[in-house]
Amino acid sequence: MDNTSEDALELDRQVCFALAVASRSVIGIYRPILEPLGLTHPQYLVMLALWGDKKLRFKKLAHMLRLDSATLSPIVKRLEHSGLVERISAADDERTFDIVPTQAGIALREKALGVPPAVIKRLGLPVDYLVSLRDTLTAVISAADQNS
Repeated sequence: MDNTSEDALELDRQVCFALAVASRSVIGIYRPILEPLGLTHPQYLVMLALWGDKKLRFKKLAHMLRLDSATLSPIVKRLEHSGLVERISAADDERTFDIVPTQAGIALREKALGVPPAVIKRLGLPVDYLVSLRDTLTAVISAADQNS
């Protein structure tokens, strides 16, 4: 093979590599911003979902976050231990429960309002670009879902 031809197996040409590195890098930016709130990035995602819906069935929350129960359960337990969420038995199904933010969890939302602007500032990219990127990634997720 000629050295000037492009190799489809070059690491830098792989979508999976770019997505993996971008994900780790962006989550790394969140870490010091979330630390003063007492949240890890996965905990932040759970709280975002709850701040939007106020109460979610465990299975619905797992589906929204695209996590399996074994991964989500310890995250919820840590949030519960921190006093930010509570589990409430579902009246209509004894096998499951709802997750709801506590008063402390609801109050934390006010402090979390500073997270998106801090991330945008640290990234140093225009908001329009980030919105477009999010929309593109959402399309990639949708395409992957249809093919899995």
